[in-house]
Amino acid sequence: MRTRWHLPARAANRRPYRSVTVEAELDEPLSRWLWLVKPVLLIPHHMALTALWLLFVAASAIAFIAILFTGRYPRVLFAFTTGVLRWTWRVAYYSSGTLATDRYPPFSLGAVPGYPARVEIAYPERLSRGLVLVKSWLLPLPHFLLLALSSLVFLAAQWWGGLLWLLVVCAVVVSCFLGPAAILLFTGHYPKHLFGPIVGFDRWILRLLAYVALMTDEYPPLRIDAGGTEPTVLREPATG
Repeated sequence: MRTRWHLPARAANRRPYRSVTVEAELDEPLSRWLWLVKPVLLIPHHMALTALWLLFVAASAIAFIAILFTGRYPRVLFAFTTGVLRWTWRVAYYSSGTLATDRYPPFSLGAVPGYPARVEIAYPERLSRGLVLVKSWLLPLPHFLLLALSSLVFLAAQWWGGLLWLLVVCAVVVSCFLGPAAILLFTGHYPKHLFGPIVGFDRWILRLLAYVALMTDEYPPLRIDAGGTEPTVLREPATG
């Protein structure tokens, strides 16, 4: 029985997320061994990003005050915070976040169209002065709870099943996130069935970061939009 895709009646109520655009391309061929030394190669990036994320927090605090009184996110600060997210996404894509390219990420806050990992955030002309008071902590609570629930799985496995079940859960998680590295090591090919879900998870995190950082009023959906490109119309599988 073959799987087909159809447009559900309620699809109009599940519009694609427009504020944050995350795109990624599987950049093959990939080295079997390079991923082993990528953490060392990325030390300069991690040092730079540590400083940039401290400035990111400071810029978000200034933007909070500006939005509260004017309803606008200062363009200069918006360009900077967008640049930090771009830089972070490129480094994550190169390293253990995705491992889907061997192209060394550039030291740049700007857009790099030729790089296989890209993120753009639409500048909002106006932002709600009321939402700014709750966007960073109250409204994202469902997302935070979902992330916390993931951590509770480890605690529950250890509590009820002891060390054995804890190791089983750890093995499942490691296979999902380090699976590309292991398969790449032994086969020389990236597991394409993992590429879409991993990029979808990263897309969810980037949307959440942009919302919490007050860069958009569009609430990030609680879903994983898998694949290298943003979905234009959301569809559900149908059998037949």
